[in-house]
Amino acid sequence: MSEHPRVAVITGAAGGIGRAIAHRFATAGVRVVVADLRQDAAERTAEELTAATGGESLGASVDVTDSASVAALAQSAVTRFGRVDHLVNCAGMSLDSPSLEHPDADWRRVLDLNLSGTFYACRAFGPLLIATQGTVVNISSIAAFAATRPEVHVGYDATKAGIIGLTRTLGVEWAEHGVRVNAVAPGYTNTAMLKTVGAEQPETMATWLAQTPQHRLMEPEDIAEVVFFLSSPASRAITAQTILADGGYTAAK
Repeated sequence: MSEHPRVAVITGAAGGIGRAIAHRFATAGVRVVVADLRQDAAERTAEELTAATGGESLGASVDVTDSASVAALAQSAVTRFGRVDHLVNCAGMSLDSPSLEHPDADWRRVLDLNLSGTFYACRAFGPLLIATQGTVVNISSIAAFAATRPEVHVGYDATKAGIIGLTRTLGVEWAEHGVRVNAVAPGYTNTAMLKTVGAEQPETMATWLAQTPQHRLMEPEDIAEVVFFLSSPASRAITAQTILADGGYTAAK
């Protein structure tokens, strides 16, 4: 790694897994760009990071479905910090309904955010990462490997599988430039979204816990540790791979 302070850009970083990832980088002395659609939430999270670690963070608004917005984010990061060493694509969503009833608008929205947004960010930040021989970590899901909620999850599952394909291709393509591209596929993780499912469908939550060999939800901090490892020199032999962080769920499936 360079002797200059490193810079990490994290999309979807104002809450959940993205927020935990931002904290993990900040506690390691990495300057962090907290990027989120919600400007106020991004700025609050950046302020929290600075207060907790004393490091420099920037809260920035980005709409990853808009390639021009993503390009503007890249320019903002360079203007503020002069470089980018790490990109983490964590922005994502699901709009749920059975496949035979799934509206065109919902399909396009999830595709644009989860898959196209990940590609736009990789493309926009690629030249900056080549300059620093940096890293990319994309957030996929166990839903790319197993139909976790087949009755409603068609768009989410398809896009998270697409992220794995994108990661593999970019990891191979960019290896000659010294850039490593990997993905993390979290299992059921203790976020606000999952808590809502648990509150509304306690029987579903009980099934998920029973199906996970560790019999627990993953914590956002668990995922953040894997992301940080894949962004560090300790993982220098790993690229174009997807790491499952799921408490054994997929193996048991």
